[in-house]
Amino acid sequence: MDKYTRHEKIWHILYKLLHRPLTCLVNMDFQLCPVKGPCIVIPNHVTAIDPLLVAMSFPNRPLYFVASEHLFRKGLISGALNWLVEPIARKKASSGVDTVMAVLRHLRSGRSVCLFAEGEASWNGRSGRIFPATGKMVRRSGATLVTYRLEGAYLSDPRWSPFIHRGRIYGHAVGVYPAEKLKAMSGEEIDALIERDIGEDAWQRQAAEHIRFKHRRRAENIETALFMCPKCKGIGTLKSKGSRLRCGCGLELEYTEEGGFEPPLPFENIAQWDDWQHALLKSGDYPHEGELLFSDGDMSLVEIEEGHRQRKLGRGELRQYPDRLSCAGQDFDLACVSDMAMVQTGVLLFSYGGKYYEIRSKKPRCLRKYLAVWKNSREGE
Repeated sequence: MDKYTRHEKIWHILYKLLHRPLTCLVNMDFQLCPVKGPCIVIPNHVTAIDPLLVAMSFPNRPLYFVASEHLFRKGLISGALNWLVEPIARKKASSGVDTVMAVLRHLRSGRSVCLFAEGEASWNGRSGRIFPATGKMVRRSGATLVTYRLEGAYLSDPRWSPFIHRGRIYGHAVGVYPAEKLKAMSGEEIDALIERDIGEDAWQRQAAEHIRFKHRRRAENIETALFMCPKCKGIGTLKSKGSRLRCGCGLELEYTEEGGFEPPLPFENIAQWDDWQHALLKSGDYPHEGELLFSDGDMSLVEIEEGHRQRKLGRGELRQYPDRLSCAGQDFDLACVSDMAMVQTGVLLFSYGGKYYEIRSKKPRCLRKYLAVWKNSREGE
């Protein structure tokens, strides 16, 4: 039995085992996708379990998912995952050329691939921009494009939360585009089509539907997404417990079952708060000490070598300056950081001087602010 036959048999077994308990757990309804032949499925990216949710619509074919490289560094778990479903590795904060070639090889050999073209799950409930070369790759593949949208998933399983907030999720294919149609389009036109189809705004949907997403500890870890207090502008001063969020300056809010804040001032939802904090971070109009913008203690610095090997470089404070990042006694010039990204909530990845690094936090901390400063430093290049 070759590996592809094994993957098909395994998928049929896993689907029968998983689909009922999974859809009951998150209260999910979905449409089956009857597309024939190899296809590339591009969904919006909302939760850590998106691959499982999307797969519910494809009971008769295994999808080869493009997955973050960090999943290949988990020992026996990685080995079992590779044997069962053989995900395609994607190094975040790197060029991704090897990933593109692997995707094309799978499609041209008659396999179907699922790619989350936004690169990372949404932090604020709104869909992000897709990788700009996605359309060119889709056109080049000669495969059918399936755009897919998950609705309600952000408030059910927010990226920042360790808990499922039981509400309602709906998953469905938005468009099915044969290769012949795609060949008549430019890469930019395909990019625009994908962004239109998979675009999702949790807050617009909530304004119309008012679904309640229930959990008694629903606010916990929200400070890994929201790094700045709207009252005192302090960074790293927010603390969550149960359904409430507080700051030492006296701010106290409840995160409601509909995903809003009570009282609803100054922000009604996470997306509005997120827009404000990123604008203020960019302006520099917040309390900080001299050149030191902010910092977090007890962080690990690791170099990721070939073959997914890890080399620990040290542990210590992570410090952000206007022109550099410092961790465990090592400085990294922002101008020389070629790419940066995040995995889950507590892992920051970046490429520097031809090497690939990872900064990890064991405690709930917001690393998004470091990524935001780097992105601000790249504007205008």
